[in-house]
Amino acid sequence: MWRCGGRQSLGVLRRLNGGGSSPAQPRVWREKSDDACERALQYQVGEKIHGFTINQVTSVPELFLTAVKLSHDATGARYLHLAREDTNNLFSVQFRTTPMDSTGVPHILEHTVLCGSEKYPCRDPFFKMLNRSLSTFMNAFTASDYTMYPFSTQNPKDFQNLLSVYLDATFFPCLRELDFWQEGWRLEHEDPSDPHSPLIFKGVVFNEMKGAFTDNEKIFSQHLQNKLLPDHTYSVVSGGDPLCIPELSWEQLKQFHATHYHPSNARFFTYGSFPLEQHLKQIHEEALSRFQKIEPSTTVPAQNRWDKPREFQVTCGPDSLARDASKQTTVSVSFLLPEITDTYEGFTLSLLSTLLISGPNSPFYKALIESGLGTDFSPNSGYNGHTKDAYFSIGLQGIEEKDIETVRHLVDRTIDEVVEKGFEDDRIEALLHKMEIQMKHQSTRFGLELTSYIASCWNHDGDPVELLQLGDQLTRFRQCLKENPRYLQEKMEQYFQNNQHKLTLSMKPDEMYYEKQTQMETEKLQQKLESLSEEDKQKIYEKGLELLDQQNNPPDDSCLPALKVSDIEPTMPCTELEVATSAEAVPVQYCAQPTNGMVYFRAFCSLNTLPEELRPYVPLFCSVLTKLGCGILDYREQAQQIDLKTGGMTVSPQVFGDDSDLDAYEQGVLFSSLCLDRNLPDMMHLWSEIFNNPSFEEEEHFKVLVKMVAQELSNGIPDSGHQYAFVRASRTLTSAGDLEETFNGMDQVRLMKRVAEMTDIKPVLRKLPRIKKHLLTCDNMRCSVNATPQQIAPAARELENFLRNVGRSKKELRPVRPHVVEKAVPGHCGGSSDSDGSPMIRKLVTDPTFTPCQMKTHFQLPFPVNYVAESVRTVPYTDPDHASLKILARLMTSKFLHTEIREKGGAYGGGARLSYNGIFTLYSYRDPNSIETLQTFGKAIDWAKSGKFTQQDIDEAKLSVFSAVDGPVAPSDKGMDHFLFGLSDEMKQAHREQLFAVSHDQLTAASHEYLGVGKSTHGLAILGPENVKISKDPSWVIR
Repeated sequence: MWRCGGRQSLGVLRRLNGGGSSPAQPRVWREKSDDACERALQYQVGEKIHGFTINQVTSVPELFLTAVKLSHDATGARYLHLAREDTNNLFSVQFRTTPMDSTGVPHILEHTVLCGSEKYPCRDPFFKMLNRSLSTFMNAFTASDYTMYPFSTQNPKDFQNLLSVYLDATFFPCLRELDFWQEGWRLEHEDPSDPHSPLIFKGVVFNEMKGAFTDNEKIFSQHLQNKLLPDHTYSVVSGGDPLCIPELSWEQLKQFHATHYHPSNARFFTYGSFPLEQHLKQIHEEALSRFQKIEPSTTVPAQNRWDKPREFQVTCGPDSLARDASKQTTVSVSFLLPEITDTYEGFTLSLLSTLLISGPNSPFYKALIESGLGTDFSPNSGYNGHTKDAYFSIGLQGIEEKDIETVRHLVDRTIDEVVEKGFEDDRIEALLHKMEIQMKHQSTRFGLELTSYIASCWNHDGDPVELLQLGDQLTRFRQCLKENPRYLQEKMEQYFQNNQHKLTLSMKPDEMYYEKQTQMETEKLQQKLESLSEEDKQKIYEKGLELLDQQNNPPDDSCLPALKVSDIEPTMPCTELEVATSAEAVPVQYCAQPTNGMVYFRAFCSLNTLPEELRPYVPLFCSVLTKLGCGILDYREQAQQIDLKTGGMTVSPQVFGDDSDLDAYEQGVLFSSLCLDRNLPDMMHLWSEIFNNPSFEEEEHFKVLVKMVAQELSNGIPDSGHQYAFVRASRTLTSAGDLEETFNGMDQVRLMKRVAEMTDIKPVLRKLPRIKKHLLTCDNMRCSVNATPQQIAPAARELENFLRNVGRSKKELRPVRPHVVEKAVPGHCGGSSDSDGSPMIRKLVTDPTFTPCQMKTHFQLPFPVNYVAESVRTVPYTDPDHASLKILARLMTSKFLHTEIREKGGAYGGGARLSYNGIFTLYSYRDPNSIETLQTFGKAIDWAKSGKFTQQDIDEAKLSVFSAVDGPVAPSDKGMDHFLFGLSDEMKQAHREQLFAVSHDQLTAASHEYLGVGKSTHGLAILGPENVKISKDPSWVIR
């Protein structure tokens, strides 16, 4: 996977998303068990363990961990272990990879090393291990200057298995030529078995990068980095430029591995509660003992600083969803900053960046976003610490070309104003409060977040432990502000006002951009073909057949380690919940959890009474509700209070399927927020004001917010095209499908683009109070609170006050749809309720007249790749066949679709999935094919019906499914399946037993029953370029 810019984080606050996973024993009410930390603190500096020497042992109490820094005696390999009482243990190894051309060599190598190794010579052990493991995460990333291989799991045996595969893959890969052909690039006949069909470029990375550069944000970010840091490795595309990828040879790939994938150029990282000694022993014995130290020549030199600013303009593809072609230019001003190895300076600059651009009170938001010149900040805005020299970028997208100079002037003027006036004390306090929350908030992927957070700094020999000591850095930051009130202003002066290493980059659309790219690819292909002899062409044909033969032959993967189904826990842990009726007869679910002094509040309100014509505007209502002001607060004051008193307040539209009826669903809006327990009264007061007195008068600010929403939706299509294809393909299969499309589909994207371009937005603004009348009441509401046991009672009192303040509608509003079914949420294990039955009722919409029908939609977009989906209506969650179909989806993905769509077809991804609402979907992602992929889906169904899979295949599919089912759940999210979907632990345990029981006969029966032609209704959707065959087929709807 290639990582490049796009919207950057606002510094440390988003790069490090707080403190850790749920403990293994949620009923033990210690805030954090410290067994792992205490064990690690026993290590002594200088102690030698399995070929490693301990260099440093440091307690990092703010993150509840102990850091142990080591080095490998024979090779100099660096090692960091973060001991923490977290069962979701993580390993990663990263190499400094510094390409000097845009052939994508580190990216193609990242793919190819995972295709077989000395100890595990079978084809594609990486993807095979996805089905032989209970991993909670497995992947690999190519950044601009490093390549990382991380995995995580909660099972100790699984950890050892995966570690063995990862070590062998990275240090002793086969790097076979055919694997290079498949993963990187190759010349091959369009039909490999027909030597008379045309020769074309193929390859997984080749197509991945063609897809990546359909995203204008990525195009802009890549050019920005290349031009701001032009002297060394950052001047090239590490992921590979599709026009340069065909210049890479197999020999060059092997040479790059030899010079970069050496322990002396490696950094090892482990995290969690498993013992360090076992990791060190295995890493030394299976890999490092076979190497001696070298001096890697991968150091990135400091960028030479400019003596005067520079300016460039580049082009990109047009936004096909925008009506006004004149407002598609992007411009940014960027400044090169100090090296990221100065950790405190980097910390300070990332906080400074947040103050400059985050929220409506920030100087650049006021100057740029509210100028009305553009739609949103330019890509990569903010502090970027992913390159050796950090940089800050700020600008606008969605402007007219004539306004480039105006934006540049606004940037300069804003910098001058900040140097003169500084920042309000309240804004600095709000930022530091946000940091406190981020350190306390617990995520399930904390290990992954940590390894990503330290990767760039450590890659350039910075101190990763110093980077993690956020408490020390905060103390120092406060001290600097106290000693020098102009501290931040002086930083602005030094790094912005007086900085000559300043780049102005603009990007404008070219109507012929994609045609020119295609033409250049055609010319590159022609050059290659002209240099071929007849003998070369014969070899290409034979190699194509050899690759096809390899892909068609089932690999012998018996050499790979694997868990067994018996390694899966037979029962799931119980989550204790209490459901009580609060004021105004509103049911509230309480879940006591070790939340580090945080309180998590959620409320769900039904949309059943909302008139049909207002439904398309619900997502917009949700986006702006907490951003337009409330009560006596204007939108700036509201934003300030939210930052000072909460960790964020979000509102989102929801469509929840039913567990036993495909055509029953719940529609509503979910309100979510979190805060430190001391701020709970203030947070609930804010919600009271938002519910009772939201402001819908700020027309100018509303326009600004609408433009930002529309721009973000449009920019998200290249990365999320498969999601839009899913939603569209299933639109006509269930009664909820149309509402899903309205809320989350391409219809919503197009509506927002239209609204953003309206000259008079008042008619849309007037819809918001009408939605409010139906939504922001206690009618049809339920709430939930997750907090520490001692905080539950105070939280209940605050919730009582909130609900009394909100109240109910003065007159009863009737549901718009006539058929609404009331369904009691079943009780929960260990839970209690204060009424005879369950006080939590879900009001489900049903439509007895609904008939599913087939619909085929092609969204024509100017992309060189496709996103393809075929969806099938099957059965709901509680039907025993749902479990069979879930296992079948995994089986079809790993044993058929991966080979056909990715290996043979060259798509970046593809597979099958079953959603909770009973929709079975086959899909592809960044796919050079479309109609051919739909034909492959048909073959996949025939394969499933034929039953050509073994019991081992079934067991592997079960392991893969259970790795998701048993994935870690953060304390903040415990009990959410019960609250949102009405699923009790007993229902989930019954489903678990159905998954265990799935047999070969059940899988073939389910394939015949639901997937075969004429058995269930299918829906199809494609997002991608114009297609002659589709346009001639009247059964397709072209959008």
